Amino acid sequence: MKTRRLVTLSILLLFASAALAFGRGRPESGGAGAMDRIEERGSIIVATSGTLFPASFYSEDDELTGFDVEVMQAVAAELGLEVDFRIMAFDAMLGGIQSGQVDAAVNDINRTAERDEMVDFSEPYKYSFATLMVRADDLSGIETVDDLEGKVHAGEATTTFSRVMRSYGAEILTYDNATNDQYLRDLELGRTDVIMNDYYLQRLAIQFMPEFEVTLHPDLRFWLEPAGSHIVVPDGAEELKSRMDEALADLREDGTLGEISASFFNGDDVSTRPDVEEEGFIVIDLDELPE
Repeated sequence: MKTRRLVTLSILLLFASAALAFGRGRPESGGAGAMDRIEERGSIIVATSGTLFPASFYSEDDELTGFDVEVMQAVAAELGLEVDFRIMAFDAMLGGIQSGQVDAAVNDINRTAERDEMVDFSEPYKYSFATLMVRADDLSGIETVDDLEGKVHAGEATTTFSRVMRSYGAEILTYDNATNDQYLRDLELGRTDVIMNDYYLQRLAIQFMPEFEVTLHPDLRFWLEPAGSHIVVPDGAEELKSRMDEALADLREDGTLGEISASFFNGDDVSTRPDVEEEGFIVIDLDELPE
């Protein structure tokens, strides 16, 4: 029961952000020369939430771990660096990079046009897609995307997923720091109709809370472009980005990314981009959606 409580609390970040906790000290701000400063220090300071299962969370032994955490550690090892993780709420991460509080961030972060104006991104190290969590008995009356109009979507107002659902005419019921059981219970009882989120995170939520009569829609799966999760670095940190991209390419080629992925995603390799057309995803261009 202790393990299940830990995991259930960890996947709360499927829908909500964690409280902010600042680390000690800070690197200098500015992208130019970032790699030189990091190498002189011998470590890279990286923001992560510590509460987003399975990307970044604390184990039962109170050790920071997760797919994104271990990928960052592997990249740093390739660069001959140590990693100094700083626990930080997602909403503070990009600002922390801009101000020089941290050198980088990993937390299942995707790329958008708006974020591109603030920071830079490595090549993707994870690929996923969005799914719809619905009631198990009737799929919440949703057969096609046309049925999303007027449905009630549960989520935070400014997330990518709420933007997509809003574009289909769904109403957004905003939750403030709600727990997973609140989301799933309201969906089961019909207070909401649908929850769009990352497939792997939703699959884990259903696995660890089987008492709720909810399921993933069997037919509607969404590919969001730009795709992938990235290491976020300061704007203008060209050498740092280039070195990280080289490290990620080496880790993908030698199978390290696949091994890390398998250990956190029930054997799945999320480091490889799927064949979007063959998989039959509904493709959404995020840059064409209103904020």
